[in-house]
Amino acid sequence: MLEFDLSDAIEMVACSDTGRVRRNNEDAVFVSPRLGLAILADGMGGHNAGEVASNMVITALGSELDHAFRKLPPWLPVESHRSRAHEVLSDVILRTNAAIHMAAQNNPRFAGMGTTLVAVQFYDDKFVVAHVGDSRLYRLRDDFLTRLTRDHSLLQEQIDKGMISPEEARLSPNRNLVTRALGVDPSVDVELNDYQALPGDVYLLCSDGLNDMADDSEIAAIMTAFSANLQLCARQLVEMANEHGGRDNVSVILVKIREGFPASRLMSH
Repeated sequence: MLEFDLSDAIEMVACSDTGRVRRNNEDAVFVSPRLGLAILADGMGGHNAGEVASNMVITALGSELDHAFRKLPPWLPVESHRSRAHEVLSDVILRTNAAIHMAAQNNPRFAGMGTTLVAVQFYDDKFVVAHVGDSRLYRLRDDFLTRLTRDHSLLQEQIDKGMISPEEARLSPNRNLVTRALGVDPSVDVELNDYQALPGDVYLLCSDGLNDMADDSEIAAIMTAFSANLQLCARQLVEMANEHGGRDNVSVILVKIREGFPASRLMSH
């Protein structure tokens, strides 16, 4: 059995906060440097149901990907010419979507529950990102911040059509209307993309509780100033969201690539 361990190459920290207004934290976060896996989910639905949905997705993904990659590593190609990481991630998310939807149908307390998702699986000097909804993935490379995900939201659609500007979007009452979420329908369209990872990169996964409260330039400033200390950087980002009003739960995961992690090196261990 191949022991897949990226903990020397990748550093990860997670921080989740209820914020200043909400009573419950319906966000959920999971990190495993060993697996090279980071997951963030922002739940929605009444009676704490959002909390149930977000925890269902991080628990399922965390355990199932660990199990899958203990058997066969994520970099193996599969018939679709994609990596095994791609295929396993997609499969587990679709099954979890069905499970959340079924739980919502079968229990009146969970009616209408759902969750956003942004999940990143690192392997072989690259990563696949899976995302549904408006939780985001950013990359800081050479002090330049790039957003790698595009929100599945009414607002993003309006921006894309030129109906409103990004500045107007920040003040819009429709900020939280997502066009896709896990668990709302029996099936879901999961967006999956592949990227190269370079030593020195810092990645940020966040719920909209951060980017609704702070713009990208403010996020970039904190990441550039504090990324030498990921724990402190995560706390500073959460603090900034709260200082700006903290209207929602705010969750961040930071991932730093310390060194390359090619499959060839992992296989030689």
